[in-house]
Order: sequence, then structure tokens, then C-alpha cells
Amino acid sequence: MARHAAAPADVFCELYRALLPALKTPPSMSVLAEIIDDPPLARHAFRRLNASALIDEPGLLAFLQNVHAVLNDLAGEALANAYFNRLEHFITTYNLRYELRRPCRLYPTLPGLFAGMVQGLRDTHAGHPHLHTLQRDFDDAFRDLHDKGGEGRIKTCLQKHINLLEALGRVHPQVDEYALSSICDQLPHWPHIKVRQSLKNLYSFTCDYPGIRHGGKPGSVEGKIEMRDMLALCILFTGFTPYLTDRLDAAALFQGR
Repeated sequence: MARHAAAPADVFCELYRALLPALKTPPSMSVLAEIIDDPPLARHAFRRLNASALIDEPGLLAFLQNVHAVLNDLAGEALANAYFNRLEHFITTYNLRYELRRPCRLYPTLPGLFAGMVQGLRDTHAGHPHLHTLQRDFDDAFRDLHDKGGEGRIKTCLQKHINLLEALGRVHPQVDEYALSSICDQLPHWPHIKVRQSLKNLYSFTCDYPGIRHGGKPGSVEGKIEMRDMLALCILFTGFTPYLTDRLDAAALFQGR
């Protein structure tokens, strides 16, 4: 962007100034004054910054959105629009968890929120030995399907997923049950009985279908378990995790935190 025909010489001075709220350790007032009054120094200081210098992802998002207004004030629509197009290309190329809309606003996507939720769960499980072990068991079973599928491995994957969900719900301070159906009855924050019942029904399926959690009820089977079932059920089970744990902040996930 600095090489754009419309870019003024002091573009990095203003970019550095705009980035200040996102920095973990902003420079002193005297150092800041020196940087923003010296274009070559500002360019050097800006280019030296990396991810470790930033407070968090929302801070970076705020900066990326604010840059458009900064460039528009500096050099008008030509430079601001060029920045918008480059930012859009960057997000599209690297498949980030956001979409860009005019004038320059970044909005989370549903796949991005889902990925952020899963990563958030992994991060919390890492500090809990029991949950970490069950997460690893599920991950191993899931990866095994890539090398060699089959109904038996799908059932194992679903069983490991239920084990993880039960352990996650069991950690909740208001829960003292062990079976997922009973855990659901003790958890708060369900918006409607039908939502709670839907997870309980899915759990009942894993108990009734032969070979997932128990010997099951062969007479209840309507079809063979296939990869479509594994995909749908794993997505559904993961989608219920915000009800099973108080370790996730859904509002913060939506804001990129």
C-alpha cells in the first residue's frame, strides 16, 4: 500500500498511530512523538511489529477496520478502496474466519465461529487432564476414519465423542450425574425443553443403536451407519457443547475473543 501512487510519505506515521490501541506495550509519549514525526522511523517501527506485540484478535480487527478511514482521510477514496480490495483478497486467499463488507467492516462467519468454538474447547481441555485424554481419544478415532473407514470405526468415533461430552458436562459445577441424559436435566440455560430433549434423543440413539455405547436394540435399526451419519452426528454433538460447559463465552467468540 505504501507504494500506491496515492500514498503520502507519512502513511506509516498514521498507521502506527492507529495501531496503538491494539499494542500490549505502547511506546512512551516521547518515543511515540518521535516515531509519528519521522516517516522512515515510523515505517521501520511498524514493520518490526508481530503478533506477539498485539493485545488480542479484537484489537487487530479494530485496527484493520480503522485503517480504511485513516487512509481515506490521508489520501481519499483511491487509496482507501485499494486497501479494501487488498484486505478482501487476503481474507479470501487465506480462508480466515471473517467476511469483509463495505465500507470496511469484518463480520464473523458461521464456519469461523464453529472453528473458534472447537479451538476454544481444545484450549480449555488442555489444562484438564481427564478432558484432555478424552479429547485425544476422540481425535484419534476421528483420524482413523481417514485411513480406513467402516461401520465399526464410525461407531467407535461416536462413542468417543459421547464420552467427551459426558465428561465435559460432568465438570459443570451444577452437575453430579454421569449419563448424558441425566446431565442434560441438571444443566441450566436451555431455551426450551425441545432443545434439551433433542440432545437427549441423540444420546438415546447412541445407546439403542447396536455397538455404539451398548449392545443396543437391533429391532430399532432402520439403516446401516455410514459416513454421512458420522459427519452429521459429530457436527450436531459439537454444536451442543455451549450448553454442556460454562468454559465457553459465546458472545466473546462472536466478537473474535
